[in-house]
Amino acid sequence: MKKLKLFLPLAALLAVACAPQSPSEKAWAEVYPAIEAKIVAPTFPEATFDIRDFGAKQEVASHDAINAAIKACNEAGGGHVIVPAGIWLTGALTLLSNVDLHLEEGATLLFSDNLDHYPLVRTRWEGMDCINYSPMIYAFQQENIAVTGLGTLDGGASLKNWWSMVWNVETDWEKERRNTQRYGRPLLQVWMDEKKPIEERVMGHGYGMRPQLVSPFECKNILIEGVTMIRSPFWNLHPVFCENITVRDVKFNNDGPNGDGCDPESCNYVLIEDCYFNTGDDCIAIKSGRNNDGRAWSLPSRNIIVRNCQMKDGHAGVAIGSEISGSCYNVWMEDCQIGSPEMDRPFRIKSNAIRGGVVSGFYIRNIDISECKQAVLKLELKYEKVTTGPYYPLFENILLENITCQKSRYGIWIDGLEDHVCVKNVILNNCHFNGITDEKVNSIVGAEGISFHNSTFNGKQL
Repeated sequence: MKKLKLFLPLAALLAVACAPQSPSEKAWAEVYPAIEAKIVAPTFPEATFDIRDFGAKQEVASHDAINAAIKACNEAGGGHVIVPAGIWLTGALTLLSNVDLHLEEGATLLFSDNLDHYPLVRTRWEGMDCINYSPMIYAFQQENIAVTGLGTLDGGASLKNWWSMVWNVETDWEKERRNTQRYGRPLLQVWMDEKKPIEERVMGHGYGMRPQLVSPFECKNILIEGVTMIRSPFWNLHPVFCENITVRDVKFNNDGPNGDGCDPESCNYVLIEDCYFNTGDDCIAIKSGRNNDGRAWSLPSRNIIVRNCQMKDGHAGVAIGSEISGSCYNVWMEDCQIGSPEMDRPFRIKSNAIRGGVVSGFYIRNIDISECKQAVLKLELKYEKVTTGPYYPLFENILLENITCQKSRYGIWIDGLEDHVCVKNVILNNCHFNGITDEKVNSIVGAEGISFHNSTFNGKQL
């Protein structure tokens, strides 16, 4: 027995010594380039359509004129709809195929808080299918669309209008009913649980369900480049059921409630690069539907690349979930800078036994983290304090390489289930986390296959 006790640790040491330098090397070398090659930004004819030629004026809401320019551009075979310098008040805009909505430097599209400027359309709200206010910029079943330029998309949200819908307060918009999501959100969840047909899930006036700033739906070949997004009523950029998306050099500044930066939902082939995030919620949150709606469509998010981004404030740098019932495969993240006193968790996966979903393949490398509040990596299996249910999630194949952090509460925090293993194969290679304040260093429950290679926590290898 003594020889056996000596032999097992020696075998383990030899296995580690003989392990490849990078556990994720094959995935990065073979799979990543193939995914990258599939993501190609759309191009557009040189034709231009100035919104002023269609009646746009800075003194009045000009969405009718801007939408007319978009329609003319589409009917002419495509091109660029030009928004010149200045502040242009507008309501909902609807992109059409082969149209690039281009904001020149100094141009601002300032969106109205008049609810009548937002017709009801097919959309999703926190992973639930519904008919609700049109996103401020919307597209439905279109191809080759873009929002580009050095201008600003200003959602115009504040506590005096859109953001007041979060709380149970009286508004000037609906005197006969409290127009807040505390009325609409629970009702939509009931409709989802009852599997009510989508066309009967009509929200709009009186339900308090805020619109997204930009949300293409069932579209292909999308480019969002150069613009700044501020003061969104809800999530900033929310593609749903879309394919081939490039988000490049976009600045997300939004400290409002649920102010997520970029939330691809049930999307395939997505590139998010060279972007700046300073948000009141997750910088990037990858989703695939909530509960019954996510399982009914069963359309995972997959093949997503995040690189060369700067992420300051936020609940997470990159989150997967919690509306992840349709699952998620192959998320890649590299060469980013993350952290501030208000950053909670750089990397986060969240679900529970009601949401379910499989998250397989989260590959992260070359990340510098200045500090975060909770943990460098947090995996939550009891999101919203749900501990039991019929749909256990599974998180697997999570590989971190060349990650540094200077301050956090934990290095790794896996908040799993004590009676059910829902996390498998988490590997850290050449990761160094300093300034960890909790004496346990890591907190791991309900996981197997956790391994550290050449990695230190407060200067010590575990």
